[in-house]
Amino acid sequence: MALNLEGLPCAVSLIRAGSRGSNGPSNAAAATAAAFVSEEGAEPGAPLLVCLDQRALPAAEEHLCTDDWRCAVSWVKELAVRGAPAIGAAGASAVALAAHEAASSGRERFCERLEEASSVIRSARPTAVNLAWAVDRCMESAEALVRNGAAPDGVASALFDEACAIMREDEAANRRIGAFGSELLPQGCSVLTHCNAGSLATSFYGTALGVVYAAADAGKIRMVFADETRPVCQGSRLTAWELARAGVPVTLICDDMAASVMAAGKVDAVVVGADRIASNGDVANKIGTLGVAVLARHFGIPFYVAAPTSTVDPAAPVGSAIPIEERATAEVLPQPMDGVEVFNPAFDVTPAHLVTAIITEAGAFRPRDVLQALRQED
Repeated sequence: MALNLEGLPCAVSLIRAGSRGSNGPSNAAAATAAAFVSEEGAEPGAPLLVCLDQRALPAAEEHLCTDDWRCAVSWVKELAVRGAPAIGAAGASAVALAAHEAASSGRERFCERLEEASSVIRSARPTAVNLAWAVDRCMESAEALVRNGAAPDGVASALFDEACAIMREDEAANRRIGAFGSELLPQGCSVLTHCNAGSLATSFYGTALGVVYAAADAGKIRMVFADETRPVCQGSRLTAWELARAGVPVTLICDDMAASVMAAGKVDAVVVGADRIASNGDVANKIGTLGVAVLARHFGIPFYVAAPTSTVDPAAPVGSAIPIEERATAEVLPQPMDGVEVFNPAFDVTPAHLVTAIITEAGAFRPRDVLQALRQED
């Protein structure tokens, strides 16, 4: 199977005004940054965050650009950028923007402003732990530099490099996840996936779809069934578009068709991503994942979760400790009706006993052994 992964856009890029940036932005991202500099007059060398606006897909590929960390927070909240690893990359980039903004302050005020901004960035969305992980990593780096006497502009420059490193490491981790996951899939495999855990949800390549891409490259993939994934339809708008663009055979189904497809013997494996994994192996992922896992168990289909170790949260002992974001009622019911309430959780928790294996960049693990992945990475 001839894959066209190079045709996939980057979800998040961090660029210095007047250059192509150190994390290799796409031509479209670089052009967007150049237009922003021309129109807004950003100073040479200033950090710029460029995101593919995923709200516009698949109808249009539109990029957003900003030098303001507050815009980055809004984009994360409004799903312009989404997917746990991509949110982490955007969060790290937002910290770099905040540091640049605060660098003109004195040392004490710089630290105060950076801490204030990082707190807001960290809380933009509560469930995906990658956001907090990336922000905390950047802040730990900043605090160490300040303790060692670094000037604010030096800290800001280092945080730019740190954010770019997070993106490079994420892509490398995704490719290792793909390689480990591919080994678990048989030849002629048909995979069902839920939501979008592809290149659009990461710095590049993807977690669940990274497994698909690696398996497709090995000639193993017959078909991918993409759940529509209501209510925001990340499956129909993003996953189906991304797979088709990459040259992977894809069939779009409504969420309530998954049982029929499995019953017909058309699914050999389920592969999904994750937004947070508890230390006992419970998995928080896009709403509807739990139902797919229950179906997979009923029909005897392996259910794999693909995620980087940054998604594992040792501080969450079980899935019930994971905060579940509830989103606007308009996502479900655009026009309110008198007497009708709406419940719209963005995620659900799949218990560890329904998960066949958790695939990380450190290898594939039984859910109860997922903390071993963290120790291996250390």
